[in-house]
Amino acid sequence: MNFSNLFRKKTVQDILNQVAKNEADGHHSLGKHLKARDLTAFGIAAIIGAGIFSTIGKASFDGGPAVIFLFLFTAVACSFAAFAYAEFASMVPVSGSAYTYSYVAFGEIIAWIIGWALIMEYAIGNITVAISWSDYFTGLLDSIGVHLPQYIQMDYLTASNGFKDATALMSGGKLFENLPAGLQAAHTAWTTAPTIGSFHLVADLPALLIIVIITALVYRGMKESRNASNLMVVVKLCIILLVIAVGIFHIDTAHWHPFAPNGVGGILKGVSAVFFAYIGFDAISTTAEECKDPQRDLPRGMMWAIIICTILYIIIALVLTGMVSYASLNVGDPLAFVFDKLNLKWMSGIIGVSAVIAMASVLLVFQMGQPRIWMSMSRDGLLPKRFSKVHPKFKTPSYATIVTGFVVAVPALFLNLTMVTDLCSIGTLFAFVLVCAGVLVLQNKPNIPRGKFKTPYVNSKLVFPVLIAVGLVLSFTKFKQESLAFITNEKQIKKPTDFITSIGEDGTKKVYNFLIERNYSEVKPTDLEQMMSKYYENEQQYKNVVDSLPVAESMKYDSGFDLFKHKIPMWIFFFSLIALAVWSWRQNLSLIPLLGLTCCLYMMAQLSIWNWIYFTCWLLIGLLIYFSFSHKNSKLNGV
Repeated sequence: MNFSNLFRKKTVQDILNQVAKNEADGHHSLGKHLKARDLTAFGIAAIIGAGIFSTIGKASFDGGPAVIFLFLFTAVACSFAAFAYAEFASMVPVSGSAYTYSYVAFGEIIAWIIGWALIMEYAIGNITVAISWSDYFTGLLDSIGVHLPQYIQMDYLTASNGFKDATALMSGGKLFENLPAGLQAAHTAWTTAPTIGSFHLVADLPALLIIVIITALVYRGMKESRNASNLMVVVKLCIILLVIAVGIFHIDTAHWHPFAPNGVGGILKGVSAVFFAYIGFDAISTTAEECKDPQRDLPRGMMWAIIICTILYIIIALVLTGMVSYASLNVGDPLAFVFDKLNLKWMSGIIGVSAVIAMASVLLVFQMGQPRIWMSMSRDGLLPKRFSKVHPKFKTPSYATIVTGFVVAVPALFLNLTMVTDLCSIGTLFAFVLVCAGVLVLQNKPNIPRGKFKTPYVNSKLVFPVLIAVGLVLSFTKFKQESLAFITNEKQIKKPTDFITSIGEDGTKKVYNFLIERNYSEVKPTDLEQMMSKYYENEQQYKNVVDSLPVAESMKYDSGFDLFKHKIPMWIFFFSLIALAVWSWRQNLSLIPLLGLTCCLYMMAQLSIWNWIYFTCWLLIGLLIYFSFSHKNSKLNGV
C-alpha cells in the first residue's frame, strides 16, 4: 500500500466540478429549497431540544445560577467556530460540512477522520435526543393515565447500573421510596423485565418509534422536512416564551444567592451538558447544496440561530434557578419539574407536549445531516457508491437515509443518556477544532477561491500570547490552591455518593454500623448517604470522618495515576496552547478562528478521560475501514 498520498487534497474547483458531473454519473442533484429564514429555523430546531428541556437541569445543579456564564462562554466559542464554518461554506457550497472542508485544507486521511467523527456527532447525537424524547413522551403518557412497563421505556445500561447503585444505597439503610426517582425506575425496570437466562430484556421502544417516524419524513423530501421543521420551531418558541412569561412572576431572588455555589469548578462541570445544548448549528452546513444562495444565507442562518438560542438559554436558566433552588434541578425534565413543584401542573402538561415536539425537530435536523455526510464521502469513493444514490423523485440521499435510521435506532434501545451525550460532545468539538484549524491553514495560501463571506481578520501574533499570560496570572493568584493541587496531583477526597457506590454492599453495611457505634450522629439517620451528606456540608468534619472509616485508603481518596489520568486531557490542552502560540507568532494567524480552536480544545479537555478513550477507539475503527476499503477506492487514486 502506498502511504505517500494519504494527505492528497482536493481543490475547491475540483469539488465544484464533481458536483456538476453528479447527474451525468447517474446521480441526481438535490433539490434547492432553502433560504436564510429556513436555515435559521433549522439551526433553532437543532439547538433548542434536549439541551433546554433536559441537560440544562444538570448544568444548573452543578453551577447554580452562574451557569449563565457557561452558556455565554459556550455561545462565544460556538460563534468563533461558526465564523469558520461560514467561511468554508461560502468557499465550498456543497454538502459534506467539516468533512469536505478538511479534504481541502488537510487532505484525505484527515477528511476521513473528521467524516468518521461526524458520524459520531450526528448519529450518537440523535441517539441522545431519542432517549430524552422517550423520557418526555412516556412522562406525557403517564400524566394522562397510560402507564407503559418500565422495561420498555428505559435503556439496558441505565437499568443495569441503576439497579446496582440502588442496591448499594438500600444496603446502607435507605428505603426504596427514598431513592431518587431515576434509581427507583431503574430498579423496577431491572427486576420486572422478562429474562432469557440471566439476560434482562430491557429496551427503549419509544425511542425506536420516533426514529422510524423521523427517518421516514427525511426520506420523503427536503421540502417536507423544511415545512415540518418550521412548524415545530414556531410551536416550541411559543412554548418557551410562555414558560418565561409565567415563570418570571414566580422568581424568588433569594434562590440566586449564592450565585456560584460551587465556584468555577462547579460551573465548568456542566461543559458537556451546556455544549450539547448548542450542538446542531453546524448541521446547517450539510444542506449547502439545497440552498438557493448558500454563500449569503449559510453564514446568516448560523449566526442568527446561535444568537437567538443563547438569549433564550440565559433567560430560561435565570428563570429556573429563580423559581426553585439550583440544588433541586438535577432531574431529567427540569422545566416540567419546576412548574409541577410550584403546583402549576397545567404548565407541566404544556411543557411535556412542547418537549416532545422540540426534540422531534432536533432529530429531524440531525437525521438530515448524517446521510449528506455519507453521500459526500461516497462521492469521493471513501464509502460504497450506493451511499451517494439520490432518490429520483424525492431528491434525497435515500439509501444513506435508511442506513442512518438503523445506525441510530438500534443503539438507542440499549445505550444510556450520559454516555452518548459526552461522546456526541467530543466528536462535535473535534470537528469544530479541525474546521477552525482549516481556516487558519488556508488563510495565507494563494490561488484559493474565496466566497462572499470571510472571517474578519485580527492579527493574533501579540494578542494570543497576552491572553495566555493573563490566564496564567489568574490561575496562580485567584485560583492558586486549585492550580497547585492540579500540578502536584494532590489526592482528592471522594464525594458521599461516589464513596458509597465504590465500597459495595458489604462495605456500606460495615461503614454504616461503624458510624452508628461511634455516635457520630445524635439522631440515628435513615441511611448512610444521608449521614455522609450531612458531614459533607463541613469540609474538615467530612475529611475527619472519612479518614476514620474502616475501608481501604483507595476507596476514600482518588490519588496517584487514578487521579492523574483524569487530568491528561487538560495537560494535552496546555501543550497545545504552547504550540498554537508559536504557530500564531510565526504565521500571523487570524484571531477569531484561533480563539475558536482554543475554546473548543478547552471544552474537550473538560470531558473525562473515558470519553477520550472511547473516542480514540472509535477513530481506530474508522482508520481500519479507511485502510481496508476507502484508501484503495478513493477517486483521487492515480491523481
